[in-house]
Amino acid sequence: MLARVANNLFWMGRYIERTEHIARYLNVNYFSSLDAPNELSQSRQFVLKSMLFMADDEVADPEKTLNEKDVLYNIGLNPDKNYSIINYVQYARENANSARDLISTELYEALNRFYHYVLNYPREKFTQSGLYDFTISVSESTSVLRGKIRGTILHDEVYAIIMLGINIERATQVTRIINAKYHDAVLAKGNYGDDIKNSYEWTTLLKCIESYDMNRRFYRKTPTSFTTLEFLILNPDCPRSIMNSLNELSRHILVLTQEKNPSKDSVAFLVGKVKAEYEYKIIEEIEEDFQTFIEKILNYLVLIGQKMEKEYFNY
Repeated sequence: MLARVANNLFWMGRYIERTEHIARYLNVNYFSSLDAPNELSQSRQFVLKSMLFMADDEVADPEKTLNEKDVLYNIGLNPDKNYSIINYVQYARENANSARDLISTELYEALNRFYHYVLNYPREKFTQSGLYDFTISVSESTSVLRGKIRGTILHDEVYAIIMLGINIERATQVTRIINAKYHDAVLAKGNYGDDIKNSYEWTTLLKCIESYDMNRRFYRKTPTSFTTLEFLILNPDCPRSIMNSLNELSRHILVLTQEKNPSKDSVAFLVGKVKAEYEYKIIEEIEEDFQTFIEKILNYLVLIGQKMEKEYFNY
């Protein structure tokens, strides 16, 4: 396989995963605010700023009043914004085009239908009444694409490369969502007057990552900062957790590496090192210095991606 084609497969997986998380974050935050128990969490400006914070275009001026239609359009359908959903879908399709002979017809057709759906979605409908319909369709389409990846492609190097992209991006986006909602919880100050431990934002966070029901099943109580962060960061059985993504990275990188004992400069060694570090973390350590944890795990994920591109996709 050409390094260039491998790189296309890797980034196709990343853009598919990124699209889903942005769409779900828009959906959950916008509509959860209608049931929020405190005035700040109900504020439309609060919600819009949270969306931009997560979408990688942080609002510098907290006093700035945002236009709802502009924010939704920029994140959803604005082709001039690098962080928009429409661009991520286009990037995924472009990468799939360059690796057309290695992926299944079923996967390519599903991605092509998804691209045309997003490309032709009416702007006015989206900003006025189509947010729910659009974001649900995007989430469902990305689930279909992952199903086509697992169900129609040989589970060989091609599959491993795509899954490496998906899992690096999943860990990155989950970390970014956790950071955004932690930031929101700090601002909202908790609806019980006890700092942020019992903030409504933890429920919203779990719903953003499709983990609310399983969190309630696992802990059998209302989500708190402790149970939410522990579940989404350290629980290896939660399919959306950072720990689960690291385990998947470790599994799929072994398909590509030819070394029985990876050298200390290899990406396989780095993935194993990061995985081992977080296997034995406890949530109390993370909560003590939360921002340091966020910066460290994001730096690790960036470094893994860079090493992977240098080691396997350098052309």
